[in-house]
Amino acid sequence: MSYDVLLETNLPFPVFKRGKVRDVYDLEKRLLIVSTDRISAFDVVLPNGVPHKGEALNRLSVYWFNQTKNIIPNHILDVVDPRMVLVKKTEPVKIEFVIRGYLYGSAWERYREGKPSCGIKLPPGLREAEKLPEPILTPTTKAEVGHDIEMTKDDVVKKIGRDLAEEIEETCLRIYERASKRAEANGIIVADTKVEFGLYDGELLLIDELFTPDSSRFWPSEKYEVGRDQFSFDKQYVRDYLNSLDWNKQPPAPSLPENVILETSKKYVEAYERLTGRTF
Repeated sequence: MSYDVLLETNLPFPVFKRGKVRDVYDLEKRLLIVSTDRISAFDVVLPNGVPHKGEALNRLSVYWFNQTKNIIPNHILDVVDPRMVLVKKTEPVKIEFVIRGYLYGSAWERYREGKPSCGIKLPPGLREAEKLPEPILTPTTKAEVGHDIEMTKDDVVKKIGRDLAEEIEETCLRIYERASKRAEANGIIVADTKVEFGLYDGELLLIDELFTPDSSRFWPSEKYEVGRDQFSFDKQYVRDYLNSLDWNKQPPAPSLPENVILETSKKYVEAYERLTGRTF
């Protein structure tokens, strides 16, 4: 089995950072971000690449940055090619902001245990995958190693100040509302999503990726049903396969079979096409 996938890049620039999925190069006041076909699960990078994944992620982020730039500016300076973007080098706000419109994942687990999410107590009687009365913001620490830790609104204020915290919260809810409406018009529910911010000359910018299958839970509207697990365009398909194995979720990760790789690739491409209305 041979796939034309991009797992590593070796460009003639200083390496700024190699993440689980992206390779970032340092061009002094700018960064060059390359989206590879690597895929991770449970904080472990898998040995297989997923064809077209990097291109789908990059093109989707560019699409959503354009759709939201009149709400908040972003870090993109130029789209170099379908996998690469040249961006401003910002001072990152070291918090991940997760916006949830539906009760699912870790928020559902905490709710079942009677616990609040990031200090937010939800009303009783909600079911798994149910739409929340209104979207909520559930920030977490951005851990370099290990798992992120939930933060309350007060935690965020203490870390970055009240004015910036309130600006970010308002921005998160506005961009989620816009993206959700556009996605729903194309038959996709944005259950939740992660966004990141940076400061550039004192201005708040959206950075990293935006409304991609790696940073969001996308559900096809026609298959959505409250009270059960949802069919998803994100990498849950890979997680489900890995959960079926006797693997301790520590490196090295097992290889993915051909059918899982191909189905995952199809999900990324379909997510791009349905969200944007464009042919991949």
